[in-house]
Amino acid sequence: MKITIIGAGPAGLYFALLAKKHDPSHDIRIFEQNARGATYGWGVVFSDVGLAFLKDADPVFFEHFIARHERCDYMEVVHRGTHVQLHGNHFSRTARIDMLNVLSQACEAEGVRIEYGKRITDVDALAADCDLLIASDGGNSAVRTQYADHFQPTFDKRRNKFAWYGTHQRFHPVSLIFRDTPAGVFIAHAYQYSPDLSTFLVEVDPDTWRRAGLDQASEEASRDYCADVFRADLGSNELLTNRSLWFEANIVRNERWTHRNIVLLGDALRTVHFSLGSGTRMAMQDAIALHRGLVAHPGDVPAAFAAFEATRRPASSSFQQAAARSLDWYENVADKLPLDPVAFAYDYMRRTGQVSHDDLRQRDPHFTRAWEAQAGDMPAVPAAPTAPATAAPADALPVS
Repeated sequence: MKITIIGAGPAGLYFALLAKKHDPSHDIRIFEQNARGATYGWGVVFSDVGLAFLKDADPVFFEHFIARHERCDYMEVVHRGTHVQLHGNHFSRTARIDMLNVLSQACEAEGVRIEYGKRITDVDALAADCDLLIASDGGNSAVRTQYADHFQPTFDKRRNKFAWYGTHQRFHPVSLIFRDTPAGVFIAHAYQYSPDLSTFLVEVDPDTWRRAGLDQASEEASRDYCADVFRADLGSNELLTNRSLWFEANIVRNERWTHRNIVLLGDALRTVHFSLGSGTRMAMQDAIALHRGLVAHPGDVPAAFAAFEATRRPASSSFQQAAARSLDWYENVADKLPLDPVAFAYDYMRRTGQVSHDDLRQRDPHFTRAWEAQAGDMPAVPAAPTAPATAAPADALPVS
């Protein structure tokens, strides 16, 4: 097959790698509008559930993929300075640029052609010149925009404000830090992703953001303000910027996923909020499902698309529903802050309705016993509904 991919992100690269390794006769080209090595952001996180999918898809590449990852088997909720550890939660972290380099080098070694600095302006002509066109061009997908009448995307802009930072302070566990200030509650999502760097994502509600004067602050002034809020957590380390501008989460869905021989993949297809699930992991699972659809239906693109959707639509819907509940929790966290630190952490872990009390007991019996002792051995909230088969309980964890 002649396969063209727009966007050299994790979805497009991983699909290209799987397809080319399975059938070297495929002619696969990837067009990326940015220069090689131009990426924004800091680190990415995979849960053990997410990594299991990658290991199953390609065990040999998997070992190469995780070779430089930072790993931990617990997380921390920091509630007004009190650290509550939650064990049985396994995470693997890496720099985004390293992940993309590993994927692109593996693709090129298999014979996939990647053209950087190439912006596509005529999608129709490109689609007419190939058997399959994959639009993995991100949350602001130009392909999705061009065919918006067909794909019928919807956008849900959430209220909280975010800014991505890095820091040399090493947060070994995935850490969620909640600080109450005169302006309101500030939240940090922090995790180490390399030997000397951590991601530090700051979240505030819009009223707190304005009261703190951050609506008028420069990038540098915002960084300094946030560093002061989290000084006890950062120690002597400062926050580092990389286009660290305030933004709101924009949750994208599409009514239709395919058009003629064009298919949306990754963030172009659907975004998953970083408070719940890794968009990177979901993108790579999309790539796996599309590849398997083509293997099952060689040369039959419509049948492959149907198989892809049958596999991924239930998982996508489940994740986005859980993400909406998670977002609601964060956006109303000020109401939860008066809770005791253990009760606060317990409420956080139950926020999506996909993690039951028994799930927590299996993961971390010590934490669960501590909560039960406070609650008099009686669950403080009704038992959570059974998670859908497409969403394992571990997926309801924070993965930025």
